[in-house]
Amino acid sequence: MKKVQFIDLGLIDYQQAWDYQTGKHKELVDRKMRNRDLAKKGLEEEAQRHYLIFCEHPPVYTLGKSGSTDHLLLNEEQLKEEGFQFYKINRGGDITYHGPGQIVGYPIFDLECFFTDVHKYVRYLEEAVIRTLDHYGLEGIRVKGYTGVWLDSEGWLPKRKICAIGVHLSRWVTMHGFAFNINTQIDHFNNIIPCGIDDKDKAVTSLQKEIGREVDMEEVKTILKQQFAELFDFDWTVSEVST
Repeated sequence: MKKVQFIDLGLIDYQQAWDYQTGKHKELVDRKMRNRDLAKKGLEEEAQRHYLIFCEHPPVYTLGKSGSTDHLLLNEEQLKEEGFQFYKINRGGDITYHGPGQIVGYPIFDLECFFTDVHKYVRYLEEAVIRTLDHYGLEGIRVKGYTGVWLDSEGWLPKRKICAIGVHLSRWVTMHGFAFNINTQIDHFNNIIPCGIDDKDKAVTSLQKEIGREVDMEEVKTILKQQFAELFDFDWTVSEVST
């Protein structure tokens, strides 16, 4: 059974978290390379480590490598006045918002220990969120042509995106991940064209908005961790960290 260390960084500056996960990513890649050398020499290999990192960020907009700065509707001065940070980063996807009340997940997995299929990996991230939503009586769906998890249109309500996904892989080691809106301040998405989607029949939502009450973040994390463990077939341990 594979082991994954769960790390909760709490509320952390985006750059600090980016540096942290980049360090963990390098650790896994370096260990993989050492193991290849050990295998060639017929020596015993090190056990690969994997991490599942959860955190929240102060208000920040991040733009993926395939995104457009036109989808950020604030200029540099407005960003500063409103207290938002902005980063261009190396994940896939377009622009999104991170802020308090949102679970941001960074799986640092060596997929060669699980399966080497990027599309399957993204589907598993979506599935973990879909199963978590089911616990709250909501049916999460996928929308053809878009990543992430949505709630279907009903009555006057459009399709609503509740979880965005953007990943990066190098040597089959993952980083970045997903942003799951729990008690997120949804009006902050009004400053961007979320994920570059400017369709009138699509919107952004949160778990709090959908079920009409504030949600216990720790409860959601516990459920979400369990879904990851079942989907990826691993046991997890909790790590105490300092950044």
